[in-house]
Amino acid sequence: MAPFINYIFLRKYTNPLVSNKRGFMLIELIIVLVLIVLMLGLSTIFFANSLPSNKFNATVREIAAHMKYARTIAKLKGENQAFFIDLDLRQYGVEGLKSRELPQNINIKVFDPIVGEIFRGRYQMVVQSSGGVDGGTIFVFDGKRTATISLDPIVGTIILK
Repeated sequence: MAPFINYIFLRKYTNPLVSNKRGFMLIELIIVLVLIVLMLGLSTIFFANSLPSNKFNATVREIAAHMKYARTIAKLKGENQAFFIDLDLRQYGVEGLKSRELPQNINIKVFDPIVGEIFRGRYQMVVQSSGGVDGGTIFVFDGKRTATISLDPIVGTIILK
């Protein structure tokens, strides 16, 4: 009798619903796939909403970089350089080099200390060989945000706000 009792207690009890095969059950795979699809859907929405914001920031930085480039060229060559903004054609750049287009939803206006606000036409900022800048403040805006690019007329530093 003792061997039979030992056999009953030492025997591995197995659930007939669970097999001894290794692997994943179908419900586990479905749950994992649902979670992956959910995370991909949420990340797509997040990145789609951040794209216009990144384009705005990149445009502001690019305009400032062109202005700094004009200042560098003026100092290296020892002659004045002109940075222009064509408000009608929606272009900007360093005079004599290839101009850049503004993205569609981004607008620019210029505040000149002498003339006031400028919304139309071509505006030039002259960068002197000493590093100083003759020009005003540039306002870059879209429907939600506004950024200013200010210039120090004496030193020629560019301040982004």
